[in-house]
Amino acid sequence: MRIMGLLVSSLIILASQKAGAVDLTNRLGLGLSQQMGAVDLPMITAHYYPNPRFALSMALGIDTKKDDSKFGVLGKLRRVVFTENQMNFYMGGSAGYSTHEEFNTTTSRFEDKNNFEINAIIGGEFFFTGLDSLAFMFETGIGVITGDGGSRFRTIANHPFSAGIVFYF
Repeated sequence: MRIMGLLVSSLIILASQKAGAVDLTNRLGLGLSQQMGAVDLPMITAHYYPNPRFALSMALGIDTKKDDSKFGVLGKLRRVVFTENQMNFYMGGSAGYSTHEEFNTTTSRFEDKNNFEINAIIGGEFFFTGLDSLAFMFETGIGVITGDGGSRFRTIANHPFSAGIVFYF
């Protein structure tokens, strides 16, 4: 845990060096994230900025493990509310669908559990000076997950290794 804190602190210090804001207009970014609330699933993510203020994101995760398969898809719309040197602060929302197999002790069989989620988020996307194509994100917010197990509210706290690391082309 100390190593994680030291790494995140180092990234923030390095990203805060003097430089201009990063322009991501018409750039496509590909990377990784792990943001689904109902399933623990690594995802491939794509980000696109049609203009300097808005970003569209999609994430997809698949695991076909026998008796423990998982699938998730998450879409996100973000609006940059202000920029700092090497950092964009944003707010937005996301919606997703996930399914996973779960063992039912009553029937002694595996059953598919389907979930829908919707989230309201604020976060940041930061870059290293001189490396404007690699972004690290963090997010916080609230969300609702509903599905076969009922509904639940949750708080969101995603550090850069779950919110996403993206390379922009």
